[in-house]
Amino acid sequence: MRSIFIIIITLVVLASCSEDAGRTYTVDEFMSDGALLKRTVTECRDNPGELRDTANCRNAEAADGKLRLQNMRKALGG
Repeated sequence: MRSIFIIIITLVVLASCSEDAGRTYTVDEFMSDGALLKRTVTECRDNPGELRDTANCRNAEAADGKLRLQNMRKALGG
C-alpha cells in the first residue's frame, strides 16, 4: 500500500513539473522576464531543427527583436 502511495505522489510531482514545459508564453511575457527569454532563445538556437517553428521560439525571437530595437532607440537618444 505504501509503495502505491509513493508512486502516485511521484507521478503527481512529475506531472506538475511538466506543465510549465508545455505552456506557450506571449511576447509580452518574454519581454518582462529576461531570464525566461534568455533561456528560451538559447534552447531554440541550440536546437533549431526541432524547436524553430514552435510558438515559444517564435514569440521569444519576436520579444528579443523588440527589446533590441528598444535598446537601440534608447542608445540613440530616442
